[in-house]
Amino acid sequence: MRSAVGHRLVRIAGHVLAVLVAVAATGAIGAAGIATGVTAPYAPAVDVPPALAAVVSPAPVLDPARPTVAVLVGARGAEVTDVLGPFDALASSDAVNVLTVGPATGPVPLTGGLDVVPQVRLDQLDGLLAAAGTRLAAVVVPAMPDVDEPSNRPVRDWLRSRPAPLVLSVCYGAGVVGSAGLLDGRTATSHWFRLDGLRERYPQVRWQDGVRWVDDGDLISTAGVLSGIDGALHLLDRLAGPEAAARAAERIGWRHHRPTAGPLPRSGLAAGDAVALLNAGFRWDRPRIGVLLTDGVGELELASAFDPYGGQSFAARTVAVGDAPVTTAHGLAVRPRTPLDRARAEVDRLLVPGRAAATDGRAGITARARAVGVEPQFLHAEPGFAFDAALADLARTADVPTARWTAKMLEYPEGDLDLRGPSLPWSLLAWPVLLALAFAVLLVQVPHAARWLRARMSGKPPSGRPVS
Repeated sequence: MRSAVGHRLVRIAGHVLAVLVAVAATGAIGAAGIATGVTAPYAPAVDVPPALAAVVSPAPVLDPARPTVAVLVGARGAEVTDVLGPFDALASSDAVNVLTVGPATGPVPLTGGLDVVPQVRLDQLDGLLAAAGTRLAAVVVPAMPDVDEPSNRPVRDWLRSRPAPLVLSVCYGAGVVGSAGLLDGRTATSHWFRLDGLRERYPQVRWQDGVRWVDDGDLISTAGVLSGIDGALHLLDRLAGPEAAARAAERIGWRHHRPTAGPLPRSGLAAGDAVALLNAGFRWDRPRIGVLLTDGVGELELASAFDPYGGQSFAARTVAVGDAPVTTAHGLAVRPRTPLDRARAEVDRLLVPGRAAATDGRAGITARARAVGVEPQFLHAEPGFAFDAALADLARTADVPTARWTAKMLEYPEGDLDLRGPSLPWSLLAWPVLLALAFAVLLVQVPHAARWLRARMSGKPPSGRPVS
């Protein structure tokens, strides 16, 4: 009797263990998808048509009466909103010169499939500033994919030389600044998702969470992604006064501007964030979204078409589309990777960012797109902050939990957003459930299959009865 009970308990324990292993294996697939999703948006362009290969950046025009701010871009690129958000905010103030600077002036990837051309090389900057009669007042450091790799050494060495009186790190750009040794003994912040890793890597830094930005004198650091706008506005306040910061906030539609750092809700992983695992690991039919580049598009408008979809949600892939490089509203050269005439075969949707494209350019853009068999969707047909439209569209086309996760990763206040769409991705949820069940059944059946195989090889059935 005791032996039968013991065998039954062993079988139950084995089944429970099989289920736990199956769930863990299924979760590992999702986690692997996230790991891939974090690095994939930085992938460089491949097989770019010759017509798009050569890109020349317009020479920046510097006003000698204004201080100059340089936005860094690494050898292997940078996070798209970390670069374009502060760039747009600073340039919209009409109070400072702003330019992009990197180790080279060839196209480098921003996350999501967009290539930007830095306006000046690191070793050319001093000469450019001297010729214009202006000074470098600050440098903005975004998140980069190669913080500790040799490819980032020129950026680290340049930062160590402290070419600017002020350094502003945006999001995981704090890791770049930390790798240059500039945060030792200082107070700083970063993206909530990265803070634990940064605390472990740089224990000599006093890491602070729950705030939009930290001002530690000549070093300013911000929380994640869109908090970089708050940091850029605070930098403007220091360089040109509160009126310049308020003017820039109004022009870019940033209604969350405050003159103080302000609290940031403490973020951490919650049950609802499992949607990220589902999207990363099991959304195998992830749509490919083409983003049509048009001359004069706002930098934040451009970022909003890439980051929510191909950068943070794991719910889609994005790629820049167009027939030629274009120049943004404040003079950045950006390059498409896919010609418009290939869009019908290579993308599922064609988004067109930019308020101007949705109004003045709508008829011409629509005609061009329809001529190659695609229907354009104008992302910014309504006024408002650029990311509002993108997050609302993501809620409609994916689901509301995905849009909320994306807003959380962007560190964007979603309380006043109108997010409408599917409440739960039931079809997406079915895949990991079915996969976990399949794993569990397989693990439970392995011992039975092993006994059957041994019996076949010995010529006896598993029950011990003679083979008929």
